[in-house]
Amino acid sequence: MAVISGDDIFSHVMIGCNDVATSAKFYDPVLGALGIRNLGPFGDWILYGRDKPAFLLTKPGNGQAPSSNGVTIGFAAATTAEVDAFYKAGLNNGGTDEGAAGPRSHLPGAYAAYLRDPGGNKICAYTFTE
Repeated sequence: MAVISGDDIFSHVMIGCNDVATSAKFYDPVLGALGIRNLGPFGDWILYGRDKPAFLLTKPGNGQAPSSNGVTIGFAAATTAEVDAFYKAGLNNGGTDEGAAGPRSHLPGAYAAYLRDPGGNKICAYTFTE
């Protein structure tokens, strides 16, 4: 397992969900399109990453409903094809559209797609073209 380096900004991102199994059915193909894999369960959590757990799903520990109003989690994509695959996988696995895959005018060369997962969390995939 990789260790956290001085270049990392975060050790991980954790989001709450109502149903871990339903969320895993969504995130397995969506993040898989970006080369991010399900590293397996850890207690009540599901861990995702490439070489270390970096994105975690679980029911909130305080027993209250999960909430992510105003939060978007962005995943890095290597190519526009990965962004397209992320978006398609999301729509095919219970996600809803929050912005179709395509160029974004706010940053030069930006190409992104936005989704809501089955629990209402907003996620996106981004890459940059020349």
